[in-house]
Amino acid sequence: MSNQQSSTSDKIGADQTPLGKIGFIGLGMMGSAMAANLAAAGYAVNAYVRRPEQLEELRACGVIPTLHLPDLFDCQLIFSMLPDDEVVRDVFFGNPDGGLASHLAPNSIHVSMSTISTVAAAGLAADHQRRGQVYIAAPVFGNPDAAKAKQLSIIVAGPSIHFERCRPLISQLGRIFLVGADPARANLIKLLGNMMTATSLEVLGEVTTVLRKCGQDPQQFVDIMTNTMFGSRVHRIYGSRIVAGDYAPGLAMPLALKDVRLALAEAERAGAPMPSVSLVRDRMITAIARGHAKLDWTALGLVASEEAGLQAVDASLPAC
Repeated sequence: MSNQQSSTSDKIGADQTPLGKIGFIGLGMMGSAMAANLAAAGYAVNAYVRRPEQLEELRACGVIPTLHLPDLFDCQLIFSMLPDDEVVRDVFFGNPDGGLASHLAPNSIHVSMSTISTVAAAGLAADHQRRGQVYIAAPVFGNPDAAKAKQLSIIVAGPSIHFERCRPLISQLGRIFLVGADPARANLIKLLGNMMTATSLEVLGEVTTVLRKCGQDPQQFVDIMTNTMFGSRVHRIYGSRIVAGDYAPGLAMPLALKDVRLALAEAERAGAPMPSVSLVRDRMITAIARGHAKLDWTALGLVASEEAGLQAVDASLPAC
């Protein structure tokens, strides 16, 4: 074993919290920023990744990366930031070896920060409980920039006694909103909050397109609205991004569509129609069909422009 490998192995056994060894799984743009913030706060964060090219970048952020999932088997606290229901279940309870949960000790804690369905959250909580483990739902509002700046809004639900043990770590990632003991409650709030953002993006795309076709400055409109009646972060940040044609992914369109479909399923189970969200679902399907799958959900504004005959931001359009 090389000296570098030996050093990494020694770090993987580090224990810097009363909770014991910390693990992190799901090191995409969001997860990498969150793990780096935990490391910057002084915690030894052991992160499982599947791509060797991530190793050096994570080490540079103070994270302890590994390509071997068994290096997380002795973790007492594991954060996950995985893309959907199926992946979370497969990682923690999948075949052939029963998944990560089969190797975790009793009383270990899984903090799931993913946007998943309430059905999945309830199932994960029950399956962990059967193993004597703890499941805490902590889905987040915010994009990768917010994650880097520790400005996430974190909706937490789970057993209060165990959450309090995790609070010092979770608080390093953003602002905590504790909503009860039932993990499904946190995920429902997260899904419905995302629908408010999705419908806002659709409207922003539509109104800025009208302004562009009429030869008026859409940024002026966004500035007026966000300084008067619509001062939310969604309208300020995403409004300017849509005007600028900035579709660099924070939440890529297929993941946004996944959230929309989950929210519509929740609404159907509740017997409460969400017609505006159904429209957004169709617009996202259109975006993906047009080749925009790698773009951010701000590309709802691009779809609005395309349907109005505009292919790119163009300030030289004739007035109405």
